[in-house]
Amino acid sequence: MKRSLLLAATGALALPGCTVGPAHVSPVPTAPSQSPFVEGEKSPVFTGDQPPGEWWSLFGDPALDALVEQALAANTDLRVAAANLAQARAVLKEAKAGRLPTTRVGASGAYARQGGSTTGIGPVEGETYDVGLDVGYQVDLFGRVESAIRASRADAQAVQAAFDLTRITVAAETTRAYADVCAFNRQLAAAQETLRIQEQTFDLTRRLFEGGRATRLETGQAGALLEQTRAALPTLEAQRSAALYRLAVLTGKPPAEAPETVLQCQAPPALDRPIPVGDGASLLARRPDIRRAERELAAAAARVNVATAELYPSISLGGSIGSTAGSISGLGSSDGFRFSLGPLISWNFPNMAAARARLRQAEAGADAALAAFDGAWLSALQETESALAAYAGELDRLSALRRASEEAGEAARIARLRYQAGRENFQVVLDAERSLAQIQATIAQSEQQRSTYLVALFLALGGGWQEAATGA
Repeated sequence: MKRSLLLAATGALALPGCTVGPAHVSPVPTAPSQSPFVEGEKSPVFTGDQPPGEWWSLFGDPALDALVEQALAANTDLRVAAANLAQARAVLKEAKAGRLPTTRVGASGAYARQGGSTTGIGPVEGETYDVGLDVGYQVDLFGRVESAIRASRADAQAVQAAFDLTRITVAAETTRAYADVCAFNRQLAAAQETLRIQEQTFDLTRRLFEGGRATRLETGQAGALLEQTRAALPTLEAQRSAALYRLAVLTGKPPAEAPETVLQCQAPPALDRPIPVGDGASLLARRPDIRRAERELAAAAARVNVATAELYPSISLGGSIGSTAGSISGLGSSDGFRFSLGPLISWNFPNMAAARARLRQAEAGADAALAAFDGAWLSALQETESALAAYAGELDRLSALRRASEEAGEAARIARLRYQAGRENFQVVLDAERSLAQIQATIAQSEQQRSTYLVALFLALGGGWQEAATGA
């Protein structure tokens, strides 16, 4: 009997394990998004080349490169994401520990009385001491442990993708804040140039008024336009300060330690060459949110296997060795030596309603994860196509505005000369300068919008996390 029990236990240990439930197949290779971008083929400002990882380096701005590096090293959101990643990896290690035997060392001592009906020889009263080592091992015949490990591994990979997403978001927001500071510097410079021209016009009308060739109405209109332009400066300065403070926080510093050197930037970052955007297939490989959705789907599929394994018996092997004696000195004697070895089989049959309910829960979770994956890559394509269209459209708008500025500047110059010569009324000068000021302000705003759309495009393309993943 002893030999057959031991052989049964050894045979159970030697049986190869299998995984019950459906096998997970990644839907990424068959996702219908493997063609070039629709908007990318419409405009010559885009190419099908793969975008670089550190896309902000395309601007060739050392100040921007340094700020992004600081943000990636000290940003608080990245620190939170790194802690979450460390936690997920620790959970994976815990799941892997399920492959190993469990051990327990115990020691006890008691003074007790046992009734005569238990001993068969009358009441027994005295001391009892015990010390031993217990070892247990779960035989993973149906792949429950391995499926749990796969689920934890996929969870950790999903958290890694979330960390990568945080990284590229921090890089994008840092670039956007820097571009905003530069853009507001540009708008302030444009407003100050407009202010300079309008001051000249006001001085001209004042001198003509003193010479009797202009009216008080004309000087009042010129002064009102001048003050309207001057009134815009405090708002632009406040917006620039807000962008500067946002940049400081992104780089892990308080607003009081905002990088003042950024104020030297006089134009937002721009590219004068075609932008590499890749295609739909490379987008699926680059975007961390798609990778996270795919890994969450893999984790959900593995949990279906775990729940399926709960429908089958659970087999464990146990062993114990120790000594029991009536005194501490007797624990090492041969008479007190004890051991045991044997399998333990447990099964919820016939009441399996709870296990089947858990299986249905896991299957529903897998269906939801698949829908989330489909939504992730559809949203990624929509974001990228929209970003491509917005950036290309803003470039065309900016080109038209610059042509309009040239015409408006020439018109304002001629209007001032004709007014000075007495061949034009002042209303024409006023309208011409107002139109020029509005166009120049719109150009500065368009340059800022162009930078915003460009950052949004690179963010939609999903680059910037590869170096961090390699290091991890």
